[in-house]
Amino acid sequence: MAAPLSAVRRLASLAIALTTLFVFGADETGQAAPRFRAKTTTGDQFNNASVKGKVVLFEFWTTWCQYCEAEAELVDDMAKEFADKGLIVLAVDVLEPDQKVKKYLAEHPRSVPIVLTKDTNLAAMYNAQSYPIYVVIDRDGNIAGEQRGAAGERALRRLLSRAGIEAKQESEE
Repeated sequence: MAAPLSAVRRLASLAIALTTLFVFGADETGQAAPRFRAKTTTGDQFNNASVKGKVVLFEFWTTWCQYCEAEAELVDDMAKEFADKGLIVLAVDVLEPDQKVKKYLAEHPRSVPIVLTKDTNLAAMYNAQSYPIYVVIDRDGNIAGEQRGAAGERALRRLLSRAGIEAKQESEE
């Protein structure tokens, strides 16, 4: 009887672990964004009140993530493209030493504001454990969408459009 009971316990533990993963990794689209604070490496401060009326794209990344490196220029370009439409991009490096990030950025410059883990509570709030992760907050302060993993240009544009930011149609140019 001990073997079947042991198997049942293992199955129950596995079920609890999987449920926990789904709960904490669940898509929270449509819900109010959690209260956050973030300070960039240049000293600029952001929080829910300071971004009210803007669309915010959080990009969670690390220096060792090849997908993050591959999409960095795309994210920087989109930040420039949509800055006049109220887009703020905050690139949040997750759990790496300051010096490592600074050295990386010297070799791979970014044009978007960089936030280090010690200067924000964002990584924990969005369960940033695999990279890249993109979260978009709409002008009303609600989570408009989330992308876990490399997105590519089409997916990032679709994500931004869920928050009301869209490129000009070709007929408008």
